[in-house]
Amino acid sequence: MVSAAGAARPGYAWHDTDTGTTAHFRGLAAVSARTAWVSGYTDTDGVIMRTTDRGATWQDVTPPDVAGLQFRDISAFSARDAVAMSIGNNPGDFRMYVTHNGGKAWAITFVNSEPTAFYDCMSFFNRRVGLAVSDPPDGVHFRVIKTTDGGMSWHVTGLQMPAAPGAFGFAASGECLTTNHGRRAWFGSGGAEASIFRSNDRGVTWTKSPTPMLTGASAGVNGIAFKGQNQGIAVGGDFSLPTASPDSFASTRNGGKSWSLVPHAPSDYRSGVAWTNGHTAIAVGLSGSDFSTNFGASWQRFDDGSLDTVDCARPTACWASGANGRVVYLVRTR
Repeated sequence: MVSAAGAARPGYAWHDTDTGTTAHFRGLAAVSARTAWVSGYTDTDGVIMRTTDRGATWQDVTPPDVAGLQFRDISAFSARDAVAMSIGNNPGDFRMYVTHNGGKAWAITFVNSEPTAFYDCMSFFNRRVGLAVSDPPDGVHFRVIKTTDGGMSWHVTGLQMPAAPGAFGFAASGECLTTNHGRRAWFGSGGAEASIFRSNDRGVTWTKSPTPMLTGASAGVNGIAFKGQNQGIAVGGDFSLPTASPDSFASTRNGGKSWSLVPHAPSDYRSGVAWTNGHTAIAVGLSGSDFSTNFGASWQRFDDGSLDTVDCARPTACWASGANGRVVYLVRTR
């Protein structure tokens, strides 16, 4: 069914699917119009699910022995191949899981051993090369790890990271780090500064650019999406004030060298953003969803329900997920 909140508004709407669970899905990977993976958690356990029939049915493909874990991000390359990232209350709860058979079996390929590391999100350039970013283990420098074999092994990269004392990332949507199909990557911060870090060499070296976005103890950059090398959108705000978060949308036209506030954007917290067809982008958050048809210059609300993350597979297959087992896909209403 199309959600009632979105049905009355022209343009776009979310079609809700029945996952059969009340899990909180903060991780999402859109593979196609029919195939998507979601990752999250219940009050006690981590959860991973998969659909291959556009949400008509969902399969629970959770790895074994995941009590106390939260799967905050997932990347998928097909209906069979995926990499999932878990966190928890202990340093060793940060793990990377890899499957090549649709979740029937998972291999644990990385277990964190650094007590002060906390990984927020990951992103892949292609099937083999990907990055994951941690809050600064030393309180000053973010930590980035890299894989070049599809998640089967990971090593530290970006050792000359710009200083960012008091900054941290957000494990809200799996979108605080993004990559393109070339060599560029970007991740955002909150806390002491709302900055966006950029790499032109797949994570080896990084530069930092400030943004005018809202920052604070529960505010900053939550999600970043790029269309090509230069056109980017960042969303965030204060998750403790979901409907009273000004300065929560910013954009760039020069690859992230500089960022400007979007003048006609909602004053709402948004945790996820994705580009869809052409110059159209979708943003989601706790208080609703918005779309822009002019490269993010202005936005229109089309759903009032809560969602945490959004992802679009080519050409225009967009999915989103959030709390209470909600997983939706995008439909045109006109």
